[in-house]
Amino acid sequence: MTPWQRLNPRLHLAAAIGWAVFAVVTAAALVGANLAAAQAERRARADAQALLVEFATQVRDALSMNIEIRRSLLQATAAQIAASHDRGPAALRRILHAVQSQYPEFSQLVVVDGSGRAVVATTASEGVDGASLDVPGPDLPTMPANLSPLLWFQEGRRSPFVSDLNAVPRADATHAGAARASRVIDMAVPLQIGPGDAIGVLAAEVSWTWVELLLGRMEEAFTAHRPLELLLASRDGILLAGPPHWLGRKLDSGGDLSESGNQVLGLRTQLRLADSLGFGWTAVVRQPTDVALQAVRSTRQMVFLIVFLAGLLSAGGAMAVTRVLTRRLSLLAVDAEAVRRGERRSLAAPPGADEVSRIGATLAVVVDHLQAEKQSLQALNAELDQRVAERTTRIERMADEARHAAVTRERLRMARDLHDTLAHSLMALLTQIRLVRKLHRRMDASELEDELGRAEGVAATGLADARAAIGQMRDNGVRDTGLTPALHDLARRFRQRSGVDLKLTSDGPAQDWADERAETTFRIVEEALRNVERHAQAQGVEVKLCWSACAAAPGGVDGSTGLGIEVVDDGVGFDPHQPPSGHYGLRGMQEQAALIGARLGVQSRPGQGTRVTLDCRL
Repeated sequence: MTPWQRLNPRLHLAAAIGWAVFAVVTAAALVGANLAAAQAERRARADAQALLVEFATQVRDALSMNIEIRRSLLQATAAQIAASHDRGPAALRRILHAVQSQYPEFSQLVVVDGSGRAVVATTASEGVDGASLDVPGPDLPTMPANLSPLLWFQEGRRSPFVSDLNAVPRADATHAGAARASRVIDMAVPLQIGPGDAIGVLAAEVSWTWVELLLGRMEEAFTAHRPLELLLASRDGILLAGPPHWLGRKLDSGGDLSESGNQVLGLRTQLRLADSLGFGWTAVVRQPTDVALQAVRSTRQMVFLIVFLAGLLSAGGAMAVTRVLTRRLSLLAVDAEAVRRGERRSLAAPPGADEVSRIGATLAVVVDHLQAEKQSLQALNAELDQRVAERTTRIERMADEARHAAVTRERLRMARDLHDTLAHSLMALLTQIRLVRKLHRRMDASELEDELGRAEGVAATGLADARAAIGQMRDNGVRDTGLTPALHDLARRFRQRSGVDLKLTSDGPAQDWADERAETTFRIVEEALRNVERHAQAQGVEVKLCWSACAAAPGGVDGSTGLGIEVVDDGVGFDPHQPPSGHYGLRGMQEQAALIGARLGVQSRPGQGTRVTLDCRL
């Protein structure tokens, strides 16, 4: 037996139990691994989110601290200007240039008096190294004449003001550089240029490039050990920093930062400088889910692999233990198979009191009963074979007797035919010869010639009848063509030979009747027509074949289902109770009818014709 056959659960109970254990353990492993992995994934996701929230908090604190430093620096510069004795444009310009040289992220610094007129304004290039400064002339051509309507001027006169309205990405920027240059953070602090003057403001624009630089440095620090992505959204939910295709989109209008669960998020809202100042920004830190949960999923695969291997080992152990426990059952199966093949006649019951022993004992009893019944059947078969042989011998003997009876019947039929042909002709010829022998001396030549002519005619008629009888013996077409076609041929020959009008009628089923009884029926009709031809002196004859009951006459067809035949002529008739001596036609017809189990009836009276009926029941 091959190893694959030993592992076939349809052939071995141990293999079936082992595979069942394997299926149960594997299913349990799948369920357990999935549950454990799901729990571990939830915990890992929660841990990752907590870590990312911590990173977002650090981003919030770093941005808050840097913006607070710039706001404090702007307040210190305003205090320095207010304490300076020289508050002319040139002195103010030198102070602003000094600030920009140290903090180039201030892309523009403006001193505005209380009436909203720009006194001094300085700008820096977009670079953050402070190497290039653009110092416009005292006419300030790039500044509006009146800055008092601007929000930062109005708010900055009352308290330090910070705004991110100009930091929102502009959709009408023609290229990325223009979009970045147009994004700034507005700052303004109160400033009184001179004693008694109205309070103005010291305003500044912080370049958005500086914010992106801070975010980039923090992102590089965070992604040293894992890939992370930093995003920043305004109070209104518009993304200020992040992937290019996200910039300017509102997060609450179809914006899914997790990207259908492919990213793990950690966010911190309300990024504020102080209670009175702030943007209300949202800092978001993202990490790909595959990276965040990679360790958990690897552990899940490892757990499943371990449990799967444990299931295989358990299945193998279950098979081995089951084979040991079911060894007696296997031996019982081998013995039973040997009994089925006929190699053994009995079955030994396994020892013990468990289920295998009880099954073996029951099978042993059943096998003993079957063997006893088998022996009884063999004896009965032998007896039946002997009886069949005896019956076969008897049947063969009866067949020989039947063949002998058939030969005898054929001989009788031939005797009747010869009687009705040769016997009559020879008798008539003998009578003529005797008459001529006795009277030839008294006859003249003409009378003698007439008598010899009549004797010759009788001899010729007998010879024709003998030839017709022999032809009928040789040519029997009933079994080949059926009863009705044979009768039609008989009627044709009757008309040609006798000149008597004969009418033959038959229904459908009788036409195809072509067995041994049909042949005998044909002989009976043939004999009846022969008697009509020789003795009836009839002018017309009618022959009827009916598959159902014909019009019954006394002694005729009684109405039962079968084949009914009538032969009716309009001849001289006779007395059926006193048939002429030396004629055996009627007796032969009755004998033939009895051979096929039919009933023959003859009705006739002198001068009233003859009716012959045959009832052959089927």
